[in-house]
Amino acid sequence: MFEFAWPWLLLLAPLPWLLRVLLPPADSGEAALKVSFLSELEGLSGRRARANLPAWRQQAPFVLLWLLLLVAAARPEWVGDPLPLPASGRDLLLAVDVSGSMAYSDMQWQDEEISRLELVKKLFGDFVEDRRGDRIGLILFGSRAYLQSPLTFDRHTVRVWLDEALINIAGPQTAIGDAIGLAVKRLRQRPADARVLVLITDGANNGGQIDPRTAARLAADEKVKIYTIGIGSDPRQSGIMGMLGLNPGVDLDEATLIDIAEQTGGTYFRARNAEELSDIEEALDRLEPAAQLPTRARPALALYCWPLGLALLLSLGLVGNILWPQHLQTLRSKFGGRA
Repeated sequence: MFEFAWPWLLLLAPLPWLLRVLLPPADSGEAALKVSFLSELEGLSGRRARANLPAWRQQAPFVLLWLLLLVAAARPEWVGDPLPLPASGRDLLLAVDVSGSMAYSDMQWQDEEISRLELVKKLFGDFVEDRRGDRIGLILFGSRAYLQSPLTFDRHTVRVWLDEALINIAGPQTAIGDAIGLAVKRLRQRPADARVLVLITDGANNGGQIDPRTAARLAADEKVKIYTIGIGSDPRQSGIMGMLGLNPGVDLDEATLIDIAEQTGGTYFRARNAEELSDIEEALDRLEPAAQLPTRARPALALYCWPLGLALLLSLGLVGNILWPQHLQTLRSKFGGRA
């Protein structure tokens, strides 16, 4: 079926005529010579003088050009019949801790030490990209929780935003309860069997307005399943830094993370190194997808290029019609009328 995407633009068709009527006529600033023997001059020169107002034949190309541009701007398109789209999967929010302790470099990646946040980016970036059929969203939390990306099928953009996350961008503390509360707010309107939150942190709740266990009860009431991941090496594995008491891993509140997962029907995972975090990613990939509401889409073939191309050809013709007589006149003047 033929239709316009923006048909209201066609209402601008009388705009040039309105401007001609409403605006004052242009004044060249030069005196005009009026003669009463114009017809005799036309007979001697063999050319017809141009009238004060152009005839309708002279105006027609410009009117046609304006209409072609309007039709192209209104975006004509051929729209096909609605087609069903497969829509199975989950609404999955990934909540990542970006507090100061996530900068601690106690993780190994390809034989070099990297920070906890960098390891999460490397492993869960692939996790996000592989979630075909799922809508993915991203929450970053520190002292406060922020929705970095709403639920979307654009997995690549979510991965880019995860890669661009910075330490302390949301504050130096850890507001686990606020992150859960924000996730519940975003997931509560989605199908009840498709609400999943994956929460990654390396510390205990020491910021925000909501207690994590209270937020977990709210999530359970809204049927939001939460998978919690505690990241960070054991204090005994951190060498001299651990002996000096500089390992933030001792702050991890595993009891609270376990309770949050159990209240909501999820699972708690402990990631002490890259291998364990990779195993957790594979375990999450084995979650059963939940059917969502079916969606339908109508394929559309854009046709604006045709009127736009005709307008371009007409413009070139008008320019040639104006410049060519002037070029001939220049040649006649230069070669004594032999051109």
